[in-house]
Amino acid sequence: SVMFAFIDRSIVKKVVNFLPRVGVGGRYDLNQYPVFPWIIADYESEKLDLNSPSTYRDLSKPIGALNPTRKSFFIERYNNWESYTIPQFHYGTHYSTEPFTTFYINLKEGKLDHANRLFHSIPLSWQNCQRDSSDVKELIPEFFSLPEMLTNCNYYKLERTEDGIKVDDVILPKWAQTPEDFIQINRTALESEFVSCHLHHWIDFIFGYKQRGPEAVRAVNVFYYLTYECTVNLDSITNPTDRAAIETQIRNFGQAPAQLLTEPHPSRNSAMNLVRRNKKQ
Repeated sequence: SVMFAFIDRSIVKKVVNFLPRVGVGGRYDLNQYPVFPWIIADYESEKLDLNSPSTYRDLSKPIGALNPTRKSFFIERYNNWESYTIPQFHYGTHYSTEPFTTFYINLKEGKLDHANRLFHSIPLSWQNCQRDSSDVKELIPEFFSLPEMLTNCNYYKLERTEDGIKVDDVILPKWAQTPEDFIQINRTALESEFVSCHLHHWIDFIFGYKQRGPEAVRAVNVFYYLTYECTVNLDSITNPTDRAAIETQIRNFGQAPAQLLTEPHPSRNSAMNLVRRNKKQ
């Protein structure tokens, strides 16, 4: 079956870590644009050591729970939530978003957003998703394959941020000299032994048994209810205004992929895991 093929490919490492499209939506389904994890956690160093565990993001936690202070905020929100119509949630925004400027302009009534809210710096984007209570975005496949996305190739005339920074080509981390350099390093990190050993945790959050239900609550991984499949029956909503509002929410703010696994995803047979298993035997 597709499901067992998904697991098998992951375990035997016949392919690199690029996740299969099953359950991920696709580039033609903008409500479920493919999602990839932030991999690197160091965007300040002059050089990057891909052999050091400290270089990498902790994949055993959802993006919203990496910062302990912010994690506590989300837990408190969930525990104190009182509503008869909206279920409890940790995150009111979503980790998935489509990357097309034309759709973004349509969302903002014909204009690009304020310069401070435009994607213009990779280091700043990482900082924001560690400290901003409304930013829990992960990455998209293009961060590992498309250097052109980091340049203002259409020469849009963009404003300056409140700090006076002109928004143009995306600001890269110090360890990347060019967009091509960034993509290559990010791709290499994704395919690293460290990520191979830990990626199954992230899969559990996005596609697996920690996506919803009690395990999601324990993992601090519950999103606003409209981001999940089958949580609302649009055909049963007779009020056109209410229906349009819900459709807009789903269309513009992303949906979780289909839940593929209801048990923990097995770890891959990476060298690190094989060493650990041999020590236990």
